[in-house]
Amino acid sequence: MKLAQEAIERLAEHLERCELEARDTTKITDDYPDMDWEDAYAIQEAIKRRKLARGARVVGFKAGLTSHAKMRQMGVSTPCFGFLVDDYAVPEGGEIDTSVLIHPKVEPEIAFVTKAPLKGPGCHIGTVLAATDFVIPAIEVIDSRYRDFKFDLKSVIADNCSSSRFVVGGRIAPPQELDLRTIGVVLEKNGEPVAFGAGAAVLGHPASAVAMLANELGRRGEEIPAGSLILSGGITEAVSVQKGDAITLRVQHLGSVGVRFG
Repeated sequence: MKLAQEAIERLAEHLERCELEARDTTKITDDYPDMDWEDAYAIQEAIKRRKLARGARVVGFKAGLTSHAKMRQMGVSTPCFGFLVDDYAVPEGGEIDTSVLIHPKVEPEIAFVTKAPLKGPGCHIGTVLAATDFVIPAIEVIDSRYRDFKFDLKSVIADNCSSSRFVVGGRIAPPQELDLRTIGVVLEKNGEPVAFGAGAAVLGHPASAVAMLANELGRRGEEIPAGSLILSGGITEAVSVQKGDAITLRVQHLGSVGVRFG
């Protein structure tokens, strides 16, 4: 690590305040160009501590920038991982208040819910599938705190990988009943299809992202607990939304889930 603990706490407060006040900022590596990956995850962890201190509850994790489309869109080459708290959950068919967000985008995902703990190192697709209770369609709403959605990988990790809101719905199914590589998704905005993809867009198989997450957590002495919800990463490029938009995700064999922006 390159940053002192005081700087980590200060940056965590700054980024979370930007989130809570719906205001943007320049990427933190502009001021701290020498910060490393451990610093970035330490800032993310400090943000989590701040949320837990106010009564939030961690309900799962997310993998970000896991499709080649997302990597190209954001100009990065490595996935990143963040945490999800209960405050981020939106009911299926619910409405999200755009006034508390900066520049939201949506992406279609396959979510995994675990029935057994997952801990690396050595976690792989088979381990993940064996520990998964069911998969379910998910719409993730990302909302980077960085100006114009422009960041590098260390900055976005520190910002909890642009985590903001998520909604799950449709049908649930055990992963063994599906070929998650070929499962197709269609994302609609106001009734018009705007993005198409298949599960293999996420690192060849969505479970690969969950395995990478478990291995990263294992490196830090942590695990994915049983009962966790894991967003495995955007299958397509993220789609911008604004007040008045209605989003529907249709997933082959798993039905649909929707959310509105007010």
